[in-house]
Amino acid sequence: MMIQPLSDEALQAALTALPQWSHDAGREALHRRIVTSDFAEALALMVRIGVEADKRDHHPEWANVYNKLDIWLTTHDTKGISQRDVDLAQLIDKIA
Repeated sequence: MMIQPLSDEALQAALTALPQWSHDAGREALHRRIVTSDFAEALALMVRIGVEADKRDHHPEWANVYNKLDIWLTTHDTKGISQRDVDLAQLIDKIA
């Protein structure tokens, strides 16, 4: 079964349930910035998230500068946000 992008209504519901995330319309992605105490903590967080994302075969786009970690979740096959992104965002919130 092909993965489907979320409807506008489903996306709004997901954003309500994920208050630390926003919709990056330009990237068709969910976005969250996490600020940690230092680089080592940010790197450790990236490793924990990366291991769990890899288990789900769904990999975030991200950038790290010192203690800041920006994460974008999008499903390239759908050219938009899918339930897979919402599920991974929920997991990231639990890890962070």
